[in-house]
Amino acid sequence: MMFREIELLTPEGVAELRAIAASANFLDGRISNPHSTVKQNLQLHDEDAYQRSAKLLIQAMMTHEDFRNFAFPVALFPPMMTRYTPDMRYGAHADGAYLQMRTTTLRSDLSCTIFLSDPDSYSGGALQIHLGTHTVSFKGAPGTAIVYPSDTLHEVEPVTKGERLVAITFIQSRIADPFHRETLYELNEIAALEGLKMDPANYARLQLVQQNLLRSWGDTP
Repeated sequence: MMFREIELLTPEGVAELRAIAASANFLDGRISNPHSTVKQNLQLHDEDAYQRSAKLLIQAMMTHEDFRNFAFPVALFPPMMTRYTPDMRYGAHADGAYLQMRTTTLRSDLSCTIFLSDPDSYSGGALQIHLGTHTVSFKGAPGTAIVYPSDTLHEVEPVTKGERLVAITFIQSRIADPFHRETLYELNEIAALEGLKMDPANYARLQLVQQNLLRSWGDTP
């Protein structure tokens, strides 16, 4: 399981983020990546709006049990709202392995797109993630987040009508290795679903395995 689609935001949360975006200033997205030849979008360029929207999104993510269970998050890059209008796209690209924050550096293990526009309000604009010769496309409902590995080539196809509003962020996971992370996620899910049906002594042994794997595979306390 490389991807996880999560119902992250309430309708009220989506409405609040849309209101912030509607009254904020957006600039050419290449302001954060001036050497890119494939980035054609607009990104939020309003410090107050950025702080308010990032706080709302971080709170939603870090209090969402399914997100925490899947990502094992240690740190989040402050989410940034971006806007695509007709003819805008973001060609195939790789996310940076390390991202500089104000006081620290974040390793991007997982990337996340949070959809804020109604998918019927714009044409094109799907997030496409390339896995060798296979491509997976996502165009989520408002408030839906897709979490996917940062070590994949991905792109946003051209918007042909309407406006695509999303927020993007990057996650440093407690478990850097994707195979280990997905294995422990599956084991934890099975334990949560079936553990109370097990013999108590065997359930205790399973819990010990879970914690020992986290100790062994986790690289950040």
